[in-house]
Amino acid sequence: MPLPRFLADELAEYVAGKGPDDYVFAAEKGGVLHLRNFRRNSFDPAVRAAALDGLTPHALRHTAASLAIAAGANVKVVQTMLGHKSATMTLDLYGHLFADQLDQVAEAMDAARSSVQDNADFLRTRPVVRDLDEARQRARGQQLRGL
Repeated sequence: MPLPRFLADELAEYVAGKGPDDYVFAAEKGGVLHLRNFRRNSFDPAVRAAALDGLTPHALRHTAASLAIAAGANVKVVQTMLGHKSATMTLDLYGHLFADQLDQVAEAMDAARSSVQDNADFLRTRPVVRDLDEARQRARGQQLRGL
């Protein structure tokens, strides 16, 4: 799961003193924090206090995926982040959020063609060398002219 720096900084104080195997978020008596208990004791009261009725942890998962896509994450990264079995599943759910990049592809193809065209023009203007001896003679001649 990606952890933005601002969140890591805020969590640093919270996890200070915890061991590497300790839970970051544990049940009241320690151990695994189960979703039902978390919702009843923490999440749902916070949602009501913030007047965000209807908000669920799963909706926050969708928000995280949408923000990752908006930030430019590729589909494989989002797939890994969400634990989807395949990129197809991720695209089926979030494909509408991936930007239409056809203009970028067209620009890249134009740039590639220009590069190839420039190289082709360069090759057409170079003298043709028929054999190795001729190439050596031309090279010697160019060196002598350069002196």
